[in-house]
Amino acid sequence: MITAYRTDCKSFELTGLSESASLPDDALWIDLLEPTHEEEIGIEKLLGVELPTRDDLKDIEPSSRLYVENGAVFMTASLVWKADTETPTLTDVAFILIGNRLVTIRYAHPKSLALFIAGMHRVPENMRSGAALLAKLLETIIDRTAEILEQSVARIDILSTHVFGDKAKKVRHPSNYLEEKLKTIASYHRLVSKVRDSLMSLSRLLTFVQTIPAVHEDRETKALCRNVSRDIQSLSEHASFIASNITFLLDASLGLINIEQNAIIKIFSIASVVFLPPTLVASVYGMNFEHMPELHAVFGYPASLLLMVISAVVPFFFFRWKGWL
Repeated sequence: MITAYRTDCKSFELTGLSESASLPDDALWIDLLEPTHEEEIGIEKLLGVELPTRDDLKDIEPSSRLYVENGAVFMTASLVWKADTETPTLTDVAFILIGNRLVTIRYAHPKSLALFIAGMHRVPENMRSGAALLAKLLETIIDRTAEILEQSVARIDILSTHVFGDKAKKVRHPSNYLEEKLKTIASYHRLVSKVRDSLMSLSRLLTFVQTIPAVHEDRETKALCRNVSRDIQSLSEHASFIASNITFLLDASLGLINIEQNAIIKIFSIASVVFLPPTLVASVYGMNFEHMPELHAVFGYPASLLLMVISAVVPFFFFRWKGWL
């Protein structure tokens, strides 16, 4: 699907492109969403440039993501997609400046682009050019990335409370409670990793954008790109801080699991030691020797039971006194 946006922010769809088709002079932004091969060929004829294919967007070399060809500026960045789900991922989006037009090619629905489209009418009229629109779009993408990090911080704080528990409320959790929390921690780690990768690609793109003459010569657009670049740097540092917190939470969860397992082993070890002396007494008087004076004593049986109880109670209180229980 190809959607074009005029300078007055009104949109229209480009369908049935033919050789005689043409773009309106006020077409400012052309958004290609999951374009078909026929649509790609049609828009290439309208714009007079060769557009990158879906496979081209996956290239990770800077020379394949940021370059100028035939007067058009080609840029590719990785944006966070499905951040609100359990399987966040990255999607590659191409940004192309052709004259005074901005062209985007994407095969996903990042929320940042939907937010920009919804608020596009608020873009000042003096910034309704291809380069300025790109700067405003990148600003919206960074704002959405900051929102993702803020939501992650809030959720990680709640998760931290669940992992360490509330001392005032002694709640008994299931045996696999911490194991389930490990899966949640892993999902947050995946999300933050995707955000950091996205910020890295956007940082390289912003550095390249500021060298474009259309941006470098426009004072307002250049200032906006500089501010967005500083925001990216701040978010990158914040994302690194969040990642370190997640690593600490992961290590703490594994440590708590080990403590629980050690406590279980400790209980079994102490139980075996406590019941070892009574077992020894019972074993002695379970022997089948002919001459055992205690076997003929009137109080032999209750005395042996008392001896077994004492031999079990004494180690128990000894362990309590030593603080091992």
